[in-house]
Amino acid sequence: MKLLDAEEKIGISTFFTSHKGIGGKLRAKPEDFFVSEISNYPPEKTDGKFTIADVTATNWETNLLVREISDRLHISRQRIGFAGTKDKRAKTTRLMSFYKIPIDRLSSVKIKDVKIENIYYSDHPVKIGNLVGNSFEIVIRNINEKTSIKNIRNIYSEIEKNNGFPNFFGIQRFGIIRPITHIVGKYIVQGDFEKAVMSYIANPFIEEGEEIYELRKDLQKTYDFSKALKYYPNHLNFEKAILNKLVKDSQDFIGAIKELPKNLLTMFINAYQSYLFNKILSQRIKRKLPLNEAVVGDVVLPIRRGVLDQEGITVKDSNIDKINFQVSKGKAVVSSILFGSDSKFSEGDMGIIEQTALDAEKIDHQDFIIPDIPYISSSGSRRSLLGFVKNFDFKQFINDFNNNNYCLLLKFDLQKGCYATSLLREFMKTDDIRNY
Repeated sequence: MKLLDAEEKIGISTFFTSHKGIGGKLRAKPEDFFVSEISNYPPEKTDGKFTIADVTATNWETNLLVREISDRLHISRQRIGFAGTKDKRAKTTRLMSFYKIPIDRLSSVKIKDVKIENIYYSDHPVKIGNLVGNSFEIVIRNINEKTSIKNIRNIYSEIEKNNGFPNFFGIQRFGIIRPITHIVGKYIVQGDFEKAVMSYIANPFIEEGEEIYELRKDLQKTYDFSKALKYYPNHLNFEKAILNKLVKDSQDFIGAIKELPKNLLTMFINAYQSYLFNKILSQRIKRKLPLNEAVVGDVVLPIRRGVLDQEGITVKDSNIDKINFQVSKGKAVVSSILFGSDSKFSEGDMGIIEQTALDAEKIDHQDFIIPDIPYISSSGSRRSLLGFVKNFDFKQFINDFNNNNYCLLLKFDLQKGCYATSLLREFMKTDDIRNY
């Protein structure tokens, strides 16, 4: 099965299931990809300082949505809280909080393709990670109707047999059009802020369109920050913020990148960690080591009250049977490392895979301490090798664009931090990155 070039660039180098995919295309229109948070709603309190609301947006990137709402309310972005980032090319419903904003003021905000509803007051804000999971309704278009139902059933049976699917970080983590977020993160970790900045503001990709491609290409060659600031279109607002700083001091690359929001800077580091995780998981699958069963040397995370306990247990000959019993009951998961300054490595075969991935990058886990931007340093954590799917259902129907083509509607729930596209790629196995 052919892998996507862009997927290989983000560390994914294998499929998990063996059956033939159905092909098809995602996101023919944003409404084809609908995701709704399964939220932990803060308790209502009539005199609370935080205004809570469900925000449904179509074709809005999270940072730009937050910026647009903050501009309309004339408040700092720091006064807006949300539980998780969402895809741009999608219809999404997410829970958000607004500090000291009256209900009538929030309800009066009108933004194209954005709906703000179910508004109430609380004493508690919405914070990153403050959700249970996400519920998806996704349409895959242009499938082969003769084979799709059989293939879907075969692939899902294989996923059920293994109790889940590879918990890869999806292409959205890195950028669908410009998969460079992890590259910027790598250079930050290495302390090379010039390359980090130039990877973000230059580094042309033809998929952005010829005009922007040529502008980025010229900047990559000339370092003419004044010219780029003049001609870059306004929607590249983060790039222009960096350029504005570099026009004042062409060597202040640290100051320039600090013009970006904290959550975006953190995302660079997280994306690099995600890239390394994908490489490790790919190698584990290639070596035919199980994902739903621990081997000696693995670090297993207990599940306590629905939350992964990061104080992992190293698997030994003496405890492997007991641990695998807990894994089989869904009370623990086999994990891999998200590198950081306090990383706990696996032992045995998995430890070799983890250490090899780090050595190949020519970095040390202590490099995730970022002295020049300390607030984006990362101590690291661990992540389940498997993603778990619940309430899976599907049905086939005729394409409303073209009666000669068929579509598939899939409905399912995933735990937080798990990517729908990582599940869908096992069903589709398409060779065109634009289809994701």
